[in-house]
Amino acid sequence: MLTDIEIAQGAKMQPITKVAEKIGIDAEELELYGKYKAKLSKDVWNRVKSNPDGKLVLVTAINPTPAGEGKTTTTVGLGQAMAKINKNAIIALREPSLGPVMGIKGGAAGGGWAQVVPMEDINLHFTGDMHALTAANNLLCAMIDNHIKQGNILNIDPTKVIFPRVMDMNDRALRDVVVGLGGTINGNPRQDRFVITVASELMAILCLASDLADLKERISRIIIGYTYEGKEVKAGDLNVQGAMTALLKDAIKPNLVQTLENTPCLMHGGPFANIAHGCNSIQATKIALKLADYVITEAGFGADLGAEKFLDIKCRAAGLKPSAVVIVATVRALKYNGGVAKADLAEENLDALKAGISNLGKHIENMRKYNVNVLVAINRFGTDSEAELDYIAEYCKEQGAEFALSEVFAKGGEGGIELAEKLVETLETKESSFAPIYDEKKPIKEKIETIVKEIYGGDGVIYTPAAEKQIQTLTENGYDKLPICMAKTQYSLSDNPSLLGRPSGFKVTVKEVKAYAGAGFVAVLTGDIMTMPGLPKAPAALNIDVDDNGVITGLF
Repeated sequence: MLTDIEIAQGAKMQPITKVAEKIGIDAEELELYGKYKAKLSKDVWNRVKSNPDGKLVLVTAINPTPAGEGKTTTTVGLGQAMAKINKNAIIALREPSLGPVMGIKGGAAGGGWAQVVPMEDINLHFTGDMHALTAANNLLCAMIDNHIKQGNILNIDPTKVIFPRVMDMNDRALRDVVVGLGGTINGNPRQDRFVITVASELMAILCLASDLADLKERISRIIIGYTYEGKEVKAGDLNVQGAMTALLKDAIKPNLVQTLENTPCLMHGGPFANIAHGCNSIQATKIALKLADYVITEAGFGADLGAEKFLDIKCRAAGLKPSAVVIVATVRALKYNGGVAKADLAEENLDALKAGISNLGKHIENMRKYNVNVLVAINRFGTDSEAELDYIAEYCKEQGAEFALSEVFAKGGEGGIELAEKLVETLETKESSFAPIYDEKKPIKEKIETIVKEIYGGDGVIYTPAAEKQIQTLTENGYDKLPICMAKTQYSLSDNPSLLGRPSGFKVTVKEVKAYAGAGFVAVLTGDIMTMPGLPKAPAALNIDVDDNGVITGLF
C-alpha cells in the first residue's frame, strides 16, 4: 500500500495558474510561490466582492479518538466529489503546524487519495505564513522587554506581562522559562513562557481580520500586560502594530493550492480549536464564496469545539450564513466511545457501537440548534462490517439525518459521490436559517452556561475564585459583550477527557477567563489545556528523511 507522501509525490499537479483559471482568477492576480502555490492579491477581492455568495458547508466531526475520524480527508474528498458531479466547488482549509507534523498528530492536508498538494511544501514551510506570525509575535515580546529595560515609561509590571513568546514546534522545555538572565545588560529577569504559534492570539487575529487595516487595528488592541496599578497595557501603547503588520503583509493573503484531482483549495491560517477558534481565515472563506457555487470548509476537533466556534465566533464576526453541516464519524471511533480498546476496534462489536453512537446523536442534535441542515458522513474503513454500517444507517434515519458512506481515502472523489449528491440535494431542497446559539450581548456567565448546557450537555458551571474575579474585572472593562471561546479537552463533550460517549450529570469547572481583545473574544479555560505540546517518545520526525536529490520520505 502506498503511503500518503508516495501518493502525493505521484500526483499530476497542474500549474497553479491553470487551477486559478477554473475559478475565474487571472494569472496577474496571483503572487506565485513556484509552479504549484500562489497567494491571492487583494485585486481578487476588489473584483469579486459584489458577486453573490455560494453555499457554505461546514465539515465537522464527533469527538476525536486515537482511532482517527478523517475530517480533513473527508473535506478534501467531498470537494473532489463535487467536481466529479460537475459542481463548481472550492475547498477552504487551515494550514498545518510544524509541531504536530514533527510530533505525533501528523499534517493537515488530508490522506490517501484525498489530499491537498504539494504535500511536502504544505506540511513544512508552505508560503512562510507560520514563520511570519512567529516573527511578528516575538517582535512584540522583544519590544515589551526592551521597553521595561529602557526606562519603563508605561510602568509595566514585569510580573504581570501576559503576552507569550511563540515557536511553531512542540517543545515542552519552553513552557515556562526565565528571560533576562546574565546581568543588567541582558535586561530585567522575569518569568515568561512559550506557546506554539497556532495557539497564539496573533494567529486568531490573522484569521478573523477582514483586511490589512483591520489586522493592524486588532494588533493594537492586544493586551500585553498590566501596570503596577493594574491598568491594561496594549500593543498600541508600545506603537509596535505598524511593524508587526509589515511582517504580516503577505501572510494575510490567502494561499491557493490544489487537490490530487486538481480541485482548487484555499488554505490559510491555522488556529488550534481547543484554545482558539479552530477555523481558517475569514478572508479565504469570503473570497471562496464569491468564486464558487459551493464552499467546503472545516473546523478543528469535534463539533463541540470547532463547529461551535465556527458558528458562534467566525460566522458572527464575518456575517456568514452556513447552509449545511457535515458530521464525520467512523465505526471505529463510535465503538471506542462505546468502551472498546483501540487494539480491538477491528472486530465487529454491535453492542459497543450501540453504546457509543450516542456521541454522534448529541452532535447531530447540537448542530440542529443552529437551524442548519445536517448530514452524516461515515468515513469507511476496511474493517467495518455490513451489520455495523447498517446499524449506523438506521440510527441516522431515526434521527432524521441524511447519511452517506465516504470512501474518499481509498477512492478519491469517486468515493465521495454519494455524499456529494446527497449534499447538493439537501442544499437545493431544504432551506436553512442559521442563527448563533447565544446573544453575545448577554453576560459572560450566561453565555458560558448556554454553551455548557446546550452543547456539552452539562448540568452547570463551577467557577474558581480566580475566574469569578476575572469575570468581574472583564465586565467592568467592557469585555462582557464579546463572544466566548471555550478552551477544553477535545476528547469529551465534558471537560474530563475520560468521559466518552454522551456523558451527563457533570459540571464544567472554569479556571481562568481572559480577554483576547485583538481577536475579539473572551477565552474561557477549563481543564488542563496544553498551549505548548511536547514531543512523544518516538516523534514523527524520526521517520522523516531526504535523499541526495531532495526527495523527502517518511512525512506520512
